[in-house]
Amino acid sequence: MNPKLPYVLLVGAAVLIFILSCMLLSRGGRSPSCESQPSVVEKTGSMSQSLVFADLTAEEMSQVVRYLQGHLGVPLVDASRAKPSDNCIASVDLQVPGKAEVLRFLDGGGARPPREALAVLYFGKQAEPNITEYVVGPLPTPAYHRDVTVHKYGGKVPYHRRPTLGSEYRQLGVFLETKAFAAAPTFLQEVLEYDRTNVAFQATVPHGFQSGDRVTWFVLFQNVSGFFLHPLGLEVLVDHSSLEMSQWAVSRVFYNGQYYRDMAQLESAYVQGRISVEKVRKAPWDGDFSSMKPRAPAAALFPLQFEPQGPRYSVRKNHVLFQAWSFAFGMSVSAGLRLFDIRHKGERVAYEISVQEALSVYGSNCPGGMSTRYMDGSFGLGRYTSPLVRGVDCPYSATYVDTHSLSDSLRPRQRKASLCIFEQNLGSPLRRHYSNLQSLYYGGLVNSALVVRSIATVGNYDYVWDFIFYQNGAIEGKVQATGYPSSSFLHGDGLRYGNRLWEHTLGTIHTHFVNYKVDLDVGGVKNSLVAHDMAFEMTRAPWSPEQQIERPRLTKKVLDTEDQAAFRLQSKMPRYIYFAANSKNKWGHQRGYRIQITSFAGDHIPESSSMERAISWARYQLAVTQRKEEEPTSTSIYNQNDPWTPTVAFADFINNETITNEDLVAWITAGFLHIPHSEDIPNTVTVGNSVGFLLRPYNYYDLDPSIYSHDGVFFTSEQDFTACEINPLACLPKAASCLPNFSPFTYDGFRNM
Repeated sequence: MNPKLPYVLLVGAAVLIFILSCMLLSRGGRSPSCESQPSVVEKTGSMSQSLVFADLTAEEMSQVVRYLQGHLGVPLVDASRAKPSDNCIASVDLQVPGKAEVLRFLDGGGARPPREALAVLYFGKQAEPNITEYVVGPLPTPAYHRDVTVHKYGGKVPYHRRPTLGSEYRQLGVFLETKAFAAAPTFLQEVLEYDRTNVAFQATVPHGFQSGDRVTWFVLFQNVSGFFLHPLGLEVLVDHSSLEMSQWAVSRVFYNGQYYRDMAQLESAYVQGRISVEKVRKAPWDGDFSSMKPRAPAAALFPLQFEPQGPRYSVRKNHVLFQAWSFAFGMSVSAGLRLFDIRHKGERVAYEISVQEALSVYGSNCPGGMSTRYMDGSFGLGRYTSPLVRGVDCPYSATYVDTHSLSDSLRPRQRKASLCIFEQNLGSPLRRHYSNLQSLYYGGLVNSALVVRSIATVGNYDYVWDFIFYQNGAIEGKVQATGYPSSSFLHGDGLRYGNRLWEHTLGTIHTHFVNYKVDLDVGGVKNSLVAHDMAFEMTRAPWSPEQQIERPRLTKKVLDTEDQAAFRLQSKMPRYIYFAANSKNKWGHQRGYRIQITSFAGDHIPESSSMERAISWARYQLAVTQRKEEEPTSTSIYNQNDPWTPTVAFADFINNETITNEDLVAWITAGFLHIPHSEDIPNTVTVGNSVGFLLRPYNYYDLDPSIYSHDGVFFTSEQDFTACEINPLACLPKAASCLPNFSPFTYDGFRNM
């Protein structure tokens, strides 16, 4: 036996014991998984009461469809395959009850308002085709319907104002491919290498120049990823005003700076060599420069937020509780995200805060671009709310909510994870002070806020809609714009209308405007509007009369009428403007909520424009009016296709009525000018493209309510700030040492397309 063998075995055993010990210690020292603690939430609302604002369920929508099919006495075709000459249900949404009725229920012990739906129907198969709106109820078992069209709009809504169904766009695509393009086979084959699959269309709106028009420019792009940046130089104007598709016709054609009567004239000019051809290099399927595929390999993971003791908010159906806040949320099929019955410390501060409209006005030297004025509510900011990607669109651990809509179909559509709610540590103090004079101490509060978010993808643009609730009683409404810029084919004097983004791509100048409805109820329903600002005054120094001092002083003014409270877009507005209650705080000041707007808006379309009244809400950065049930929204889905005779003209809301001690609504407009530039390739970033408003308590409380937050930190030089009972931050190594329970990644955005 080798005498060294026992020593070798002993050394080997020691090494093995050491390795096993390390493994056991490593396993035993692994951080435990985070476990939710019982939430301490102030009881400031009732989940069952909030259901009065809840979106329709899928089953309720189906019940409405079945009721209408059985009680209107006319055949209803599925909108997904309807022709313009058919009758169909365009959409079904919640009919929000009247405010007085809701408040009697919420505050006065009154009966629960009946649950009703609003159905929009297109009647194309009638002697006088029209759009009709019905209120259907009570849900979940409908027993009645009533036509509310005349009551809402003063008459029947003409059929040409109807928002274009997806089926009509598909029918127009078939018309272009089978009828229009058949007249120019040589041009399409040799110039565009057209094979019926390699071209994408983008339609422009509004459809023409006067009421009754339904003519649309179709801009052709290469059918690749990010096609919005690949124009081909060909645009076709189609007249589809007739309800008989056989009567549709090409009205004009545009190619590379020249106009032609129709496709046949374009073909003839090309064959005869009378066209200046600008052949576009064929892009690969991924779009090349327009591809959003990362150009760098994966590296270290980006920072993540997690909740070491679980969410500090609760979401039950459509009701949210967060610290001192409570509110109900919903999703309008046309206007998108909306909140109701917003309360802080148990007291209602706003009845409704909702998105109204998103508008873009484009410039170009191509016909499609220069005539584009998108009113996205007509397409559906709620309808096109997109499924959210966990970890990018919202924090990975956010609460994700499914929503439902019924439009362009007889069946409801579920949008998985289309709304998210999360608490966010903003990485900065909400307030703080470090004292090194007299006494030595530090006091601060982390700025942690609750965010409610949805993202609407309407064509090329993605709008990130946020409502944010802060611990000091402030609410922020914010929208961030991203997605692809729209583009035109670069030719001639195109650089007057934007920047060159690629070889043939002109990023076209355009404006963005968004409009919000804010129904504040500060200390009750009745409020007044007050403006505070500053002015310098000259005075003699009392202790030295020969010296002069310029000192700022407070200016105060009550704005008595709607005309006084309508502030034009670029005009100077009082820097402190607030809804004032009929009650006072401890210090004798009227309790109030201040409106503060963040906006970098471009210019509004000239009021001399024949279509301006349809978007007249954009004249004003702020307009405060009496709240009226007959003025529920600042616009209408029917304004897009007939802006020359608008169904709702916001300018008519402002008629110099008194706004002193009345139920008031603030209509807020924010926006920015976008001149696309090379850094918008492959697409636009949210940085710098964020606008909105803040609602801030102004003498509403006796002191900052966030002083009562559990998140506060305070310690002095004489205290042991490493002790948990003195400083909660000292507990973090223990309290936040757990591992977050991240659920497996899923995404349903590509299902049921």
